[in-house]
Amino acid sequence: MVEVKKKDGESLEGMLRRFTKKVQQSGLLIRAKKSRFYEPPKSKRAVRESAIRRRSIKDRNELLRKMGKLPEIDPRRRTGRPTGSKLPSTK
Repeated sequence: MVEVKKKDGESLEGMLRRFTKKVQQSGLLIRAKKSRFYEPPKSKRAVRESAIRRRSIKDRNELLRKMGKLPEIDPRRRTGRPTGSKLPSTK
């Protein structure tokens, strides 16, 4: 449970800002959104196959980046957006 107490001389907006920041950092919203709909557990085979699929996509993208066909990703950004211009067209 996230709890925020008002500090002396703090505005309501400031307290609300601190509260929203604490809620985001605690991960409460993400957990609530994930548990919104029931998702049946995956079998070991499905988990393994999805891991293999993710790994192969990652390896393929890494190879394409080395060949210069995909732009480099800025490691400082969390979104994984490429540095520089837009992605090349797939024509």
